[in-house]
Amino acid sequence: MFHTDQAAPRVDAGWPPRPILGIESSCDETAAAVIDRDGLVLSNVISSQTAVHAKFGGVVPELAARAHIGMIDTVVADALSQARLTKKDLGAIAVTRGPGLAGALLVGVNYAKAMSYGLGVPLVGVNHLEGHIASAWLADPAFPLPCIVLVVSGGHTHLYRREPGGSCALLGCTRDDAAGEAFDKGAQMLGLEFPGGPAIDRLARQGNREAIRFPRFHRRKSSLEFSFSGLKTSLLYKLRDMDAVEQVRQTADLAAGYQEAIVQVLASKALAALAQEKLSALAVVGGVSANSRLRGLLHEWAERNGFRLAVPPMAYCTDNAAMIASAGRHVLMSDPGSIREFDIQPSLQVQPLPRPALREEITHS
Repeated sequence: MFHTDQAAPRVDAGWPPRPILGIESSCDETAAAVIDRDGLVLSNVISSQTAVHAKFGGVVPELAARAHIGMIDTVVADALSQARLTKKDLGAIAVTRGPGLAGALLVGVNYAKAMSYGLGVPLVGVNHLEGHIASAWLADPAFPLPCIVLVVSGGHTHLYRREPGGSCALLGCTRDDAAGEAFDKGAQMLGLEFPGGPAIDRLARQGNREAIRFPRFHRRKSSLEFSFSGLKTSLLYKLRDMDAVEQVRQTADLAAGYQEAIVQVLASKALAALAQEKLSALAVVGGVSANSRLRGLLHEWAERNGFRLAVPPMAYCTDNAAMIASAGRHVLMSDPGSIREFDIQPSLQVQPLPRPALREEITHS
């Protein structure tokens, strides 16, 4: 771990005066991005490790860390080059501190700490979830607050209420698998390639989502909690009841029906949160927000029900560093006194039930 006794650079209100470099290495993307003082994205570079992990059917932590080590210099250099800047032009650095894979996080955090020390600029440790939340405002800075935010990815499925100051209150989350995990495991059962979410999305376009119906698991009707473990079991049983020929013949319909069950639950819970909180603005972020059926259904429901919808451009849906830089910028501008020494937190999580400290935990991470 990189440590220094050097005092943190002074950060005053009204900051930052110069561009911010964001670094993301929490899982299997090595990413760097630069945003200017107004939050405009100047560059957004992502190096994917999909080819490294595909043959294993999932992310291998040790291989992910090694790949980050091999790529981080190049990715940062590319981000600066595309922004037409040098390291000396930077005013601050923001880096993901958790949650994520320990070895992967260490690569990004240690690199950022060394760079911050060498340049004498502030360093902000960003909660990966807060980064995803911030991505909704990258393309639409005027998106209204308060609003409901659905964070939906491989490791997280959370509903938040976000306030004008940027603080968040947790309204509901998954009690077992995240939606992205359900996509990945469903794809494995269907014999599709890694990553599973995009594979199911592509195949489902060839199928009939009404041909094979899967149950929608809502737990309690009034609850904003999610559950996807039963859906996986349902797919397993349907496959067991089919012979090999029938499985092949109906693979596209199975994918379409399975995807529809996940998407309908996500969308209906998001609308329930809007109704519960009496709000009319919904932001949907995270890797699963790239799903074409989810995006289409939400746009359809937004038009029908009259609520405002923000879904990030595809480049900001999956893990990226622009969202980390944006979240870091928010901390620098709103609470510069919170800048402090930090280490990685692989299990950094939002508590599964609302509590008074939750707003501060999300805001200042």
